[in-house]
Amino acid sequence: MPLRLLPSSLVDRIAAGEVVERPAAALKEIVENALDAGASRIEVIIDGGGRRLIRVTDDGRGMDAEELALAVERHATSKLDDDDLLAIATLGFRGEALPSIGAVARLTITSRPAGEANANEIRVEGGVKSAVRPAALGPGTRVEVRDLFFATPARLKFLKSERAETAAAVDVVKRLALARPEVGFNLVTDDRPPVTWPARSKDASGQRARIADVLGHEAGTNALDISGMRGPAQLEGLVGLPTYSKANSLSQYLFVNGRPVRDKVLLGAVRAAYADLLPSDRHPVTALFLDIDPREVDVNVHPAKTEVRFRDPGLIRALIVRTLKDALEAGVPRTASTGADRLAALTRPGGMRPAGTRPLAGKYDWTGSWAAPSPASFAEPQQTRFDAGDLGLALAPLADARAHVPPPSPDAMERPLGAARAQLHETYIVAQTSHGVVIVDQHAAHERIVYEKLKHAMERDGLARQILLVPDVVELDPSDAARLVERAAALETLGLVIEPFGPGAVLVREVPALIGDADIAGLLRELAEHAEEWDDALPLERRLLHVAATMACHGSVRAGRRLRVEEMNTLLREMEATPNAGQCNHGRPTFVTLSLHDIEKLFARR
Repeated sequence: MPLRLLPSSLVDRIAAGEVVERPAAALKEIVENALDAGASRIEVIIDGGGRRLIRVTDDGRGMDAEELALAVERHATSKLDDDDLLAIATLGFRGEALPSIGAVARLTITSRPAGEANANEIRVEGGVKSAVRPAALGPGTRVEVRDLFFATPARLKFLKSERAETAAAVDVVKRLALARPEVGFNLVTDDRPPVTWPARSKDASGQRARIADVLGHEAGTNALDISGMRGPAQLEGLVGLPTYSKANSLSQYLFVNGRPVRDKVLLGAVRAAYADLLPSDRHPVTALFLDIDPREVDVNVHPAKTEVRFRDPGLIRALIVRTLKDALEAGVPRTASTGADRLAALTRPGGMRPAGTRPLAGKYDWTGSWAAPSPASFAEPQQTRFDAGDLGLALAPLADARAHVPPPSPDAMERPLGAARAQLHETYIVAQTSHGVVIVDQHAAHERIVYEKLKHAMERDGLARQILLVPDVVELDPSDAARLVERAAALETLGLVIEPFGPGAVLVREVPALIGDADIAGLLRELAEHAEEWDDALPLERRLLHVAATMACHGSVRAGRRLRVEEMNTLLREMEATPNAGQCNHGRPTFVTLSLHDIEKLFARR
């Protein structure tokens, strides 16, 4: 086949395939143009997932007739002052967005610069450009895309459902709205109510307000402010509490110089910062804003400009990991506020009964005893009565502050986790604060405390060991025993000294002193189950921390153990002094806080 030059219309469609892969990609390019034009208000209308209509209206600088004609030419831009591609301070530049969209859709651009009396309009249909003509519009620009991909029907076959395409387009607007809190957004789609995000200030309070606007009030109240700097890079933003996590990474919003990105270096750094705080199948909620010299980052490595390349990725990773860890470990322990919200379900009709049961109707007699209902009472609805048995709770507490026990001191109740007042089901500690109640999972809390002590001892001078008076022989599957013996050196670093003891058995001579009277056999069996995952690709530090987390689980106070009031208070004070004490090693919350306001709502006092 001889060489030949492709026709310009086909070249435009090939370029469109690189830039406009779906409606959301076209919308992203258009909204970014509006932001670069200095818009303070942007309205977005989407119909049919963006296939039928995308309309973006802004109040930016606008274009005159001459600029409008250039806007649909390939590689025409207003985003470069010179020919330096290493200093890009806008959301551009690739120079193919509008002509590429016009090559596969029916594109109409109407614009009017501020101070001009009239607006102008240009149309492009399947790559065919019309002449510029007068039109009516206020100051700003309106870009309208209809029948996307009508000129390339094959591309339509690869689009997802309208609902999925609309969700992708909405996500694009969300990310750009988070990047520019000072710009107001109106978003209208055909399958959900319109939303308005008012303009906010550009400072930290404005960012937090915009995050609450876009992601919801719950995200804003369960986030921590972060700030850090290393070399030429500065990091600001908010990160969600570990107990406020999601099943996927779609709620991780990352920005480099105001540009929304999905970069592997940034995502990996966020994952590393939460490694000790979340299980592998959960993802944190983040909104991170990285500012760096444009010459230190390449934003043109991907046609859609969603990936970047850093000159020094190690510095960026270290900045993110250290800044996030410092924020998560600082201050008093916190857990997500959603735990208290779930208790509000108890106030709903039927909320006091186990699933699948019906309320019992009856009445109290004059002695205060409950009178069972007659059989006939089940034939018709009766007034619902509360029975403590419906909650599955024993009325007699396992530990409480009785009259002969002195009340807690006011100082103790002013502490973040308050003063212990009771133990329920030998598992949960109930503490009283000056503003409400704290319920603590004793096993989860002590597990985090032991784990943090193990990590600190590893970093400082190694773990103290406890020699067993009588070495413990643990029977295992031969393959499991072999895997553990192969990793004996790493386990010895953590204070667990083992050696082979015949086929399928391991002899334990020393254990870490911190884990006390742990179930050694159970610990070895669990370590053996996970040892297969410790391949050479996993750094030694991560393998050791995984072992430490397993040891902490087996060496902590177990559920079902009765504690004295002094022991409970000691646990509360240790939690207050322990980093990351708001969640256990598996990412579960260690305590739930109920304010007096929450409790009064449960009893309809508010």
